[in-house]
Amino acid sequence: MSLISVNNLTFEYDGSYNKIFEDVTFNIDTNWKLGLIGRNGKGKTTFLKLLQGKYKYKGSISKNVDVCYFPFEVENKNRMAIEIVNEIAPNANDWEIIKEVNLLNTAPEILYRNFNLLSGGEQVKILLIGLFLKENNFLLIDEPTNHLDSETRNNLVHYLEKKKGFILVSHDRNFLDKVVDHIIAINNTNIEIMQGNFSNWKENKEKKDNFEIMQNEKLQKDIDRLEIASKNSAKWSDEAENGKKKKYNSETTIDKGFVGHKASKMMKRSKVMEQRIEKAINEKTNLLRNVDRNEPLKIIPLVSNKTPLVLANNLKISYVSQSTEGLKGELKAFSRENKIDESIFKAMLVKMGFAKEDFDKNIQDMSEGQKKKVLIAKSISEQANIYIWDEPLNYIDILTRIQIEESILNCKPTLIFVEHDETFIKKVSTKIINLENCN
Repeated sequence: MSLISVNNLTFEYDGSYNKIFEDVTFNIDTNWKLGLIGRNGKGKTTFLKLLQGKYKYKGSISKNVDVCYFPFEVENKNRMAIEIVNEIAPNANDWEIIKEVNLLNTAPEILYRNFNLLSGGEQVKILLIGLFLKENNFLLIDEPTNHLDSETRNNLVHYLEKKKGFILVSHDRNFLDKVVDHIIAINNTNIEIMQGNFSNWKENKEKKDNFEIMQNEKLQKDIDRLEIASKNSAKWSDEAENGKKKKYNSETTIDKGFVGHKASKMMKRSKVMEQRIEKAINEKTNLLRNVDRNEPLKIIPLVSNKTPLVLANNLKISYVSQSTEGLKGELKAFSRENKIDESIFKAMLVKMGFAKEDFDKNIQDMSEGQKKKVLIAKSISEQANIYIWDEPLNYIDILTRIQIEESILNCKPTLIFVEHDETFIKKVSTKIINLENCN
């Protein structure tokens, strides 16, 4: 058994006061098939680059395998596909290459076509073939299904089911469920590894979150009760201490010894309560750190006539583009330029996992997932008759996808969308138009 061992890993970008990872320790069996999940901007790409040795860090990452990244950077694409495979895996035999092609349900002729003339799905297949044939290799597969049709996705599922020794970054729940046997999750404060697929992880995560929420509520009630009791005890002891010096009448005085003893006892009791309060507060600080509060997103569509809409005047459309190219500038300026309420816009981004420091970034410096969230938050913040979204979920993390699903199901806007996430399509669609078999 070969391991990738991560010990006391700490990393932050130069000039940043926020650590991406702090004192993280875990082991990965290189035979595992791991799905890497986490909110956009939480460090998935950073973690992959750390495994590749591209960043300096504190701690240690030890491994006795080569770590390779997909998509592989091909310098000269004007070559036959088989030459690309031979470049990546120079020791691979022709029969091994043909076998891999067959596993991908692809005709061998693909190997003898120019790489730059292949479709996006065909290029993905060629690169994966080369990388899996490379000796002593552990593969980091970063979002291989973006922009792929359902047939190519299914081919990749069947192919990866037969492979082992990789970390897969994908936001397609169905894809992860079919392919991986472990989940590595980047949470708010740590990294955890769990055996099973995404659905297994999600179920366990929800149970853990609900337990911590219940414990948090219980501890808060205990703290409130103890604080009241502690204040009452302190108040009584103070009053009793002051009463030692007072006379109730000209003939009778309080037994100062007795009162002093009672006051001391009440003070000790108060101190014990304070210690219990402090302990309960400390226990609370260890709760809810990784609880993902899946707050609902709210779409507020404009009400249209319920009769079938054939012709419409003054129809307002909210559009989400497939491309994030051209997005730049500050979020404040972006909201102003698009005439949307800044507070609503930013509230939507917070719900989708934006941290405080993310609002200080220019949009062009954000991850692709964060850029796509900017477009979705803009659309959600707009009142419209029809929402048109072109592949809105590209680069969007799984937890946010679930939020968007729930928002659509709750608010029921008139929505036309193009998407390859089969789970999302089945959950939110009332009508489906399939163009794959159209001439």
